[in-house]
This record gives sequence, structure tokens and C-alpha cells, in this order.
Amino acid sequence: MLSRIIIISLFCLLIVVIGIIGMRKTRSFNDYFLGGGKIGAWMTAFTYGTAYFSAVLFIGFAGQVGWNFGFSGLWIAVFNSLVGVLGVWWLMGHRIKKMSVEYKVSTLPEYLEKRYNSKALKLYSSMAIFLLFIPYSAAVFIGLSYLFKVTFNIDYTVALLFMGGFTGLYLVLGGYNSMTMIDVIFGAIMILGCIVLASATISAAGGLNELTSKLAAIDPKLVSQVGPAGFWNLFYLVFLTSVAPFAMPQLIQKFYAVRDKKAIRLGMVASTSFSLLIAVVAYFVGSTSRVFLTPENAPAAFSNGKPVYDSLMPELLNKVIPEYLFVIMLLLILSASMSTLAAIILISSSSVVKDFYSGFINKNASDSMLTNLMRVCALVFIIISVVLAYFKPASIVIILGISWGAIGAAFLGPFVWGLLWKRTSLSGAFISSVIGLGTCLVLYFTGSSSPQAGTIGMLLSFILCPLISLFAPAKKLLPAESRT
Repeated sequence: MLSRIIIISLFCLLIVVIGIIGMRKTRSFNDYFLGGGKIGAWMTAFTYGTAYFSAVLFIGFAGQVGWNFGFSGLWIAVFNSLVGVLGVWWLMGHRIKKMSVEYKVSTLPEYLEKRYNSKALKLYSSMAIFLLFIPYSAAVFIGLSYLFKVTFNIDYTVALLFMGGFTGLYLVLGGYNSMTMIDVIFGAIMILGCIVLASATISAAGGLNELTSKLAAIDPKLVSQVGPAGFWNLFYLVFLTSVAPFAMPQLIQKFYAVRDKKAIRLGMVASTSFSLLIAVVAYFVGSTSRVFLTPENAPAAFSNGKPVYDSLMPELLNKVIPEYLFVIMLLLILSASMSTLAAIILISSSSVVKDFYSGFINKNASDSMLTNLMRVCALVFIIISVVLAYFKPASIVIILGISWGAIGAAFLGPFVWGLLWKRTSLSGAFISSVIGLGTCLVLYFTGSSSPQAGTIGMLLSFILCPLISLFAPAKKLLPAESRT
């Protein structure tokens, strides 16, 4: 236990030091938010992958999906990597960077305003980003707090307050500069941690063949292509987690900050490889929870004989990881989560400060004022997220599902079609966004699962945007007709 505390303390100290270095390199709002727009391939690759995967993956998704789907959960890993990473980098990376230069924009709401010549769309999108990212951030805090609760035998609330305070300190100091510097370290730790985690799990089960046999003995569907939960439930999860990245503001931001086209090509390969390793290991290990955990040997992971999904992975890690290696798992999940939180909080804060305050209230705000307001807004966002995490309104998968689904439904159509098709109109963008987002929320609050609600909302947004644009075309062509 003492060794865990010492290593985690040193790790946290390292993060704070890098935050201070990042603060010294931050001389403008653009530095704080985008690192000056000069981030290289490897930094961008790691910061994309670590922002994509967090404690939400390793604690919430791996546990719940693994328990209900078994090996078929690996389909999520494959499609996340090939669609959510490779597809986004290949189809959208260069276009997003080119667009940001042409329109001189650094946020999604800014782009939507200039692309569709609509301040109302900018206001709507900035408020949507801030509000819809709160549950996402809360889900990450819940995952981290559960892990620290099990690991250090401390109260959930204490763990939550510590993570909230530490995140605020790290991010407020250095912004994007510190985030990209530490993400390279985070990425290396995640790679090492995943190798250790996969090896330890297979070894604890007596080998891969033995593990497969034990799962099949529990339920043959756990080693099938679809899993016990069925095709449609798997489809909704695959679609939601793989397609939403095409319109997730915190991932799009990485292409605003990347240096050039060459960095995008190299970053695409690196980020895809990194993501495939991380996701495959997480879902594979999660699928073994039924082999290692029972109400008898892990009572904290069950309630009345039923699994407590968010507690499965922390308990599983305690079972399969040797004591001398466990700290690597802590660093793995902490690394992934800190990067994700940083990306979410920066994007959410910018939606209020840059898009709302600077765009509508004080257009002449100084650079230093905007940077300081970003820091204040980041703290406010963290506080709200921590309060929501304290009440634990649902499982991590449900909370993240509705957040991702709602954001994807709001922006998939307007953003993707806005980049790809010059005839996309304001009517198409606005109406498809409102209908997609509204449908997602109505379905969820009337009883649909969050992945199902999110998938249907995203499909509506994507399909309706070009259809409405055909009947209500743009009044004039884009100013940048050379864009492809």
C-alpha cells in the first residue's frame, strides 16, 4: 500500500511540474487553448488516443460490456479503432485543419457560425457543448473515484474530491501545452500498462485456451460473435462509440492544433495503432470478469447477487494483477482519464469564454482576460461535474452513452456535411441538429437505452441534414469554394 501511495504521489507531482512548465510557455489564449497550433504528429496521436479512452473505458465500459457481451465486445474495440480513429483521421483530418486555416476558427461553434453565417447556430452549439459535456466529465470522475476507493480503501467522496481538486490544479496551470506534453508520457504508460494487464489476466486464468473454456462453460454465447445481450444492443454500442468521434468537439480540436498535413499522415498511423492496442486489451480483460468474480469472492462488485457494473473492473484488477505491478494499472487509468478530462474541460470552457462571452458579450476582450476566464470557467465546470458524480445518477456506460449520443446527434450532420458538401444549408444544419438532439433526449427519458437513443439521434442528424438542404438550399455558395 505504501509503495502505491509513494508512486502515485510522485506521478501527481510530475503532472503539476509539467503544468507549471506549460504555464510558462503559455503567452496567449491561443497557446492555452491550442498550443499555438503547432503540435507535432506524435503528440497529436497520443493526445487523440488518450482523449478518446479514459477511466470510462477501463472501468465502466470494459466492466459492463465485458459482463454482458463477453468476447463479442471486441467488435467495439475494432470499430472504435478503424472508424473512430483511422476513419476520422483519414477522411476528416486534413479537411478540418484546412477549414480552421481558411475560416480562421479554433472551435466548433466558430466554424458553424462562419460556415452557415449564423450567430444563432453559434450560440446554440456553444451552450449545447458546455451542458452536454458535464455528464461525460462526471462519468470519468466516477470511474476514477471507484478505482481509488477500491485501491486505497478510502471513501468514495474523498476520492472524488481529490480527483476534482487535482484535475483543476493540473489543467488551470498550463492548458493545452501541458496537456500535450504529459500525453506522451500518458500514452507510454498506457501501452506498458495494457501489455502487463493482458499478460497478467491470461496468466491468472491458466492460459488463453483455459480462459476461453471457462467462459464457454459459464455461457457459450460469451465466446460467440454476438454475445448474450444480442445483436442490436451490440450494434448500438458499436455505432455510438465509433461514429460519434466524427463530431466530438474535444477530438476535432486535435486537428486545429496539429502542425501540418505531414503530421496528420504520420499521426493517423500512430493513433490508430495505439487505439487498437488500448481498446482490445480493455474489452478483452473486461470479458473475463465472469471467470474471476463471484458474489462470494468479490462482494463489493455485487448487490443482491447482481453485478455492480462500475465496481467490476476495480475488483477484477485486484484479483489478477500482482501487488508489485498494480501501481502500473493505477497509472494507466489515471493517465487515460487525466487526458480525457483535460480535453473535455478545455472544450467546454472555450464554448463559454471564446464562443459566448467573446462572441456576444465582450468582443474586445483582451487576450489575457480570455485566458484567465478560461481558467475560471474550467474550475466551475469541474465543480459542477464533481457534484453530479457525487450523486451517481446512473452507471458510467449510461451516463457516457447519453452524453456522447446527444453531442453526436447535435453535431454529426451539421459538421460532417458542412465539410463535405458545399450545398449544405443553414436550414439543413439547424433543423437536423435540433431534431437529432431532441429525439435522442426524448427516447432516453422515455425508456430507451442510452446507446439506442444516441444511435437513432445521430442517424437522424446525419440523414436529415442533406435532405433538408435539398429542399431549403443555401442562399449563396461558401466563400472557400476550393475546399474538397
